[in-house]
Amino acid sequence: MLLRIRVALPDRPGSLGQVARTLGVAGADIVQVVVLERAAGRAVDDFTVVWPSGASVRRLLAGLGAMPGVRVDGVWQAIGAPVHGGNDAELLAQIAVNPIDGLGTLVDAVPTLLAAEWAAVLVVPADWAVRNGSADGLTALSASIGRAEPAVAHASWRAPQAPRLPEVTPLRARALTGPDGTRYAVAPFGRAGLVLVVARGGAELPPEPEPAFTNVEALPTPTAAAFHATEVDRIAQLVRAAALVLGDQLDLVTAPPVAKARVEGISSTS
Repeated sequence: MLLRIRVALPDRPGSLGQVARTLGVAGADIVQVVVLERAAGRAVDDFTVVWPSGASVRRLLAGLGAMPGVRVDGVWQAIGAPVHGGNDAELLAQIAVNPIDGLGTLVDAVPTLLAAEWAAVLVVPADWAVRNGSADGLTALSASIGRAEPAVAHASWRAPQAPRLPEVTPLRARALTGPDGTRYAVAPFGRAGLVLVVARGGAELPPEPEPAFTNVEALPTPTAAAFHATEVDRIAQLVRAAALVLGDQLDLVTAPPVAKARVEGISSTS
């Protein structure tokens, strides 16, 4: 099983090696390390590891969290090791070659690029959300008043049939968290009411092995990390570039009438 583990640690010589040794002692085989942030003497790194079946993820989190200055920001099951660099350009080239299937190509590729579980392109009606004076000024419109709801135009193959969707308005790129702990990143295309939604953390990790001595309730509970600002920026850049490549093709996108989705209250993490 592939796991993605996000760790915040001191940005000083030896810190990364200590985390790597702790992962190795626990049985993890590191296949990739991605540095997301380095600032003010701290670093945020993502480790993609092969995790042995039957091993306790919660014990690993407790071990990492016990290291001085180290904080585990999340752990979730990965489809594969995320890819970087020229892969974004290669994806955009594939979209340009076949623009008719461009959005389908995008949603199928983005989860692997961003260590996510699924992605979807939504058609968002202009009257879906209104300001109501609440803390974030937003609320989903109730279906009982007859307003149109967002619909899924394209979804990746791992997406739920009726996905739970975040409140994507106001239409700007940002990270969100669902009531069930699912992490989202959203980015608008800037035309035709289209929005890309990327999600991770909805899938449960395998059951923990029976503890021998330790009180399992005292161990940390694994949760997926929120989309980092660098990840949100990457998604937004991909969406903007895809919009430029597809151009007027986006105005032809419509959602199937059966592609309804449940809207939930989602809190912003950005």
